[in-house]
Amino acid sequence: METNLFDTFFQNEARMFLLAAIRIAFSEDGPDLTSVGVFEPSDMAQAHIVAKQSTIVAGLPILPMVLEFGEGECQIHLNVDDGDRVSPGTLVAAMQGPAVKLLKAERVMLNFLCHLSGVSELTSRYVEALKGTKTRLLDTRKTLPCLRYPEKYAVLCGGGTNHRLNLAEMCMLKDNHIDRAGGIALAVEKLRKNTDPCPPIEVECRTQAEVDEAVGCGVDRIMLDNMGPDEIRKALAGIPDTIETEISGGVSLDTIHELAQLGPDFISVGRLTHSAPASDFSMRIERI
Repeated sequence: METNLFDTFFQNEARMFLLAAIRIAFSEDGPDLTSVGVFEPSDMAQAHIVAKQSTIVAGLPILPMVLEFGEGECQIHLNVDDGDRVSPGTLVAAMQGPAVKLLKAERVMLNFLCHLSGVSELTSRYVEALKGTKTRLLDTRKTLPCLRYPEKYAVLCGGGTNHRLNLAEMCMLKDNHIDRAGGIALAVEKLRKNTDPCPPIEVECRTQAEVDEAVGCGVDRIMLDNMGPDEIRKALAGIPDTIETEISGGVSLDTIHELAQLGPDFISVGRLTHSAPASDFSMRIERI
């Protein structure tokens, strides 16, 4: 994993959204009456975060950002990089500072680290299943509200590829757009007329007739949505190399390799973000 991926990814609005998510996480927790009641502000502690399972790590650079919130200074050292695979018992981060601050930050740090590492771990399994094919793995916008950017960053850490980060990066004509507009050709014509400059256009196709219509419009990418293998094979044969192809809908670890062998450029999997099990990390605090 390139060392500057986190800084490269989390710029401008991506960083703004991440900082906002951290602030909201602290606001949700409210005041830590337990820690404040037990420890003095001057009580110092050291803490270690340890992996409890084998997993791809994602989200470690968020930990020092979490520790920047609130009063008191903390030091932290990250022992591994995002994108690394760690084994159970691996010490991934060590820190020290006021006990009250470390305890208040504990759950916020672990929530980000466990969830994002889970996304990366699941992504890595799908990427492994695609080996030997030309197909690249895409995520979707089926993300948790307000965690779009961290989750899509975690997909990158797991070896996947990001689809559009927001609605402005690509125009995607889905079934509701097409049905309301009166067809693919009419929808594409309106997009190109009313959007200047017009970003790449992707069309979600449910039938061979829709594929043929999208090809005739010269769109940038065609998504074959919830089609069977025979339908996909026929559709791909009629799409020129100038148009990218994507398979989507109900893809699992058991089916992705077979689908990739049909030859699409991309396969998108919503469960990378909306159904990834959290990876297991724990934090232990010792008094100095």
